[in-house]
Amino acid sequence: MHAAEAANGSSIPAHLAGLNPGQRAAASHGASRGCVPGAPLLIIAGAGTGKTGTLAHRVAHLVLNGADAERILLLTFSRRAALEMQRRVHRVLRTAMRDVPHVPSLPWSGTFHSVGARILREFATSIGLDPAFTVQDRGDSEDLMALVRSDLGCATTKERFPAKATCLAIYSHCVNSERPLDDVLRDGFTWCVPWERELRALFGRYVEAKQAHNVLDFDDLLLYWVHLVEEGALGRDIGARFDHVLVDEYQDTNRLQARVLRALKPDGAGMTVVGDDAQAIYSFRAASVRNILDFPAQFTPEAQVVVLDINYRSTQPILDASNAVMDAAADRYTKNLRSERAGAERPELVTVRDETDQAQCVAEHILALRETGIALNSQAVLFRTNAHAAQLELELARRRIPYVKYGGLRFLDAAHVKDVLAVLRFADNPRGRIAGFRALQLVTGVGPATANRVLDACNAADVSMALASCGMSGESWSSFVELFAALRAAPEWPSEMDRLLRWYEPQLERMYDDAAARAADLAQLKAVASAYSSREHFLTELALDPPAAISDEARGTRLDDDYLVLSTIHSAKGQEWKAVQILNAVDGCIPSDMASATTEQIDEERRLLYVAMTRARDHLRILVPQRFYVHAQNAYGDRYVHASRSRFLPDDVASLFTCRTWPDIAASEAVMRAAEPRAKIDIAARVRAAWR
Repeated sequence: MHAAEAANGSSIPAHLAGLNPGQRAAASHGASRGCVPGAPLLIIAGAGTGKTGTLAHRVAHLVLNGADAERILLLTFSRRAALEMQRRVHRVLRTAMRDVPHVPSLPWSGTFHSVGARILREFATSIGLDPAFTVQDRGDSEDLMALVRSDLGCATTKERFPAKATCLAIYSHCVNSERPLDDVLRDGFTWCVPWERELRALFGRYVEAKQAHNVLDFDDLLLYWVHLVEEGALGRDIGARFDHVLVDEYQDTNRLQARVLRALKPDGAGMTVVGDDAQAIYSFRAASVRNILDFPAQFTPEAQVVVLDINYRSTQPILDASNAVMDAAADRYTKNLRSERAGAERPELVTVRDETDQAQCVAEHILALRETGIALNSQAVLFRTNAHAAQLELELARRRIPYVKYGGLRFLDAAHVKDVLAVLRFADNPRGRIAGFRALQLVTGVGPATANRVLDACNAADVSMALASCGMSGESWSSFVELFAALRAAPEWPSEMDRLLRWYEPQLERMYDDAAARAADLAQLKAVASAYSSREHFLTELALDPPAAISDEARGTRLDDDYLVLSTIHSAKGQEWKAVQILNAVDGCIPSDMASATTEQIDEERRLLYVAMTRARDHLRILVPQRFYVHAQNAYGDRYVHASRSRFLPDDVASLFTCRTWPDIAASEAVMRAAEPRAKIDIAARVRAAWR
């Protein structure tokens, strides 16, 4: 009997005994002794159904049945998810292989972009890349786009030309969705349509600039990887090194990622993808729900589909309402989430008069739940866009309720962090003009013109020699040249970070008033750096999967350790709380009036509401304001406009909620009476008179 099987002779291996039948079927699919790659598998994992644990058990089951861990490719969408998956796999293996001294690791586990970068470095010389290429983060990509935009004279036109961030967003969407520029502009950037010819020229020059600077952006990591694996013998060699390919969150993949997978395993042998079409909410990042909907039919015979529908998070009344919202979706995998937690409390659908009442209602409910023992950090308020929470933030501040709001400035967007990384990137790749341009201007007395002149000289000679002989002088310049030479000569990681930060400390104090607060972020950056084996590895991984912001990660009033969570629905995906309140469940907000032009957009907005609802474990409240105050209407001035309950909550769905109004009728009438016009009282005149 296999060592992992239960000692009592059960046919269920011990390491799978804790899984439910659906999870067990997914984990053991095609994993016979010897683990010859079998037919492709699609695991449809509903919200809260144990997706991560199931995938981890599948990887462990493959290894326990003879699969070579070094020939397993596990792809996730964040480095943290990859690390968590590895920890879970290791835990299962460690329990099942107690007599084995060394539990195998998963060397090919990571994000699409990090694995792509690793493979591209290995095959760089075969495809015309310099193996020392730098991976450029989004901020640097925007700066390079701005530089090219300026060189082409786009910024000097009489009419408004798209900003650098918009240009990069358009370019990225074209690459990842594999759609023509004119289609992308027409569907998502209508106001930019007149600039199609100029944008096409801009993007061509942007590509040339990246190649000249020996840098790749995020999109290149997928684009080059696709071309590599679709290149005949090279592609077959790469595909042959992996027996099993497993992909998490497959509903969030774009067309390039799907092409990579098909090229790696054209017949689907050994392919497992996990995801939930009902949680596909990232089309604005060019993710395509069609990847998961069409996956089975891409292979002959079709991929097997296993549905996980036992939810371990929410009570059944919350799931009943969530299922009903999705019942109206036209194109989906049919599943109805069910829970072993019956629960007596139905979710609430609360009608309020306006956004002011909504904020008061939400704040009162937060405090009431806290009095029942539900801590603030076990509660969340979710919304479609950041602006929807503005009134609530004022109310929370008035009531001194501490909170954090996710969706602020990223850690790597902070200027002082970008300064330090620019110096490292310039030392790592002197051809990277964007990094060099920023790094040089950290030196006292060096401005844009001087920086450009120095970079021009560096392009024509050895960089260290060019810096030493470019005619610059002074202690600040000498110390920078000395630092750069040391970083280039024989980098000792991570001790070189200490040297860089010592050099940067006086620049930090010179350039920023809040140097002490920023220094704390740099200490955190140093701690992150110590976890990597080399500067190249650090810079690559940091660009691909940056840490959350530290001082700016979440704006709010964190007065103590217990704080409420405010979050957009997109940022809340994958999270859960005991109590969730959802703001503005009205047409125009959910669905957004900016995403209601097509059936596909409406379907995604429905999925957004579903994702928000399924974050709740015990208590769910959805708020429906009856009117909104609209400012500066051209024809009518400031005024109230009527709002209609979201089309995703029709009467048959609403019947699954406890429907309430807030405040009650008597209180509402009192409020209305208080709002009636009264005679003006000139208190200001009284105050002035007191000093006469």
